[in-house]
Amino acid sequence: MLGGPSAEREVSLSSGAAVAAALRSRGHKVFELDPKKPTWRLASGTEVVFLALHGTYGEDGTVQAELEKIQIPYTGCDAEASRIGFDKVLTKERCVAAGVPTARSLVLETAKTPWPMGWNPPMVIKPVRQGSSVGLQFVERVEEWPVALAESLRHDTQVLVEEKIIGRECTVGILDDRPLPIVEVRPKAGVYDYRTKYSVGSTEYFCPAPFDEATTQRVQEAALGAFRAIGGRDYARVDVMVRADGRPVVLEVNTLPGMTETSLLPKAAAAAGIGYAELCEQMVLLALKRAKN
Repeated sequence: MLGGPSAEREVSLSSGAAVAAALRSRGHKVFELDPKKPTWRLASGTEVVFLALHGTYGEDGTVQAELEKIQIPYTGCDAEASRIGFDKVLTKERCVAAGVPTARSLVLETAKTPWPMGWNPPMVIKPVRQGSSVGLQFVERVEEWPVALAESLRHDTQVLVEEKIIGRECTVGILDDRPLPIVEVRPKAGVYDYRTKYSVGSTEYFCPAPFDEATTQRVQEAALGAFRAIGGRDYARVDVMVRADGRPVVLEVNTLPGMTETSLLPKAAAAAGIGYAELCEQMVLLALKRAKN
């Protein structure tokens, strides 16, 4: 399944096309289905659905619940974990309850909210239920607050406001309940937003990230803790900031991360010696194995 109705449709089409080609290269019979309309039907004889969807509908538990209803196995997290992972507030609540380090935050619902008492810039504003940095705003000065808040609220009815963590931006792939090597993300200019994420050559990636062993372990443990806190299964990608003193701060859990050959989860898998086609096949086998149990 690729494409779909979300704001991340184009990225999903790229992910899906790459996955389909990889699975065919391993000898599998693959049908591509774009669930843009709710009247979609699976090809007869479908054994498993590979979810290469991103954003609303694909990543928020909706399509997972629909596939569970017709009893077809699918890749990745189940409907409930997907729903929690896609909601940044629910994810944060689960992480806090599990003792996973996260940033100080508050939730807002109106663009008329004044600057919050007791807070100092810089701050980050994110729509609660969007992915791929859609609607992400950075507030470096108090006077930027009203415009940034209004812009982020254009993408959702609620936004999460967090202290901006100063440090190194990293992501940790999780595969079969094990953390993969850390990927460090360094934008050549500005911040790692939607534009730099999908503009060729605008970001440098280091994998395995150049951390000492103790920091690497702390970051991977925090990521795995967040994955387990939302009830994750099979695979995901957890975004983490690492402060100058080596302390990790979990930002969010991506239950259906990008799956083009240059996406971050495949980069991490490659550093662990797992090629792209092998990674895609492993995701399918995890779903089939679960269905047989």
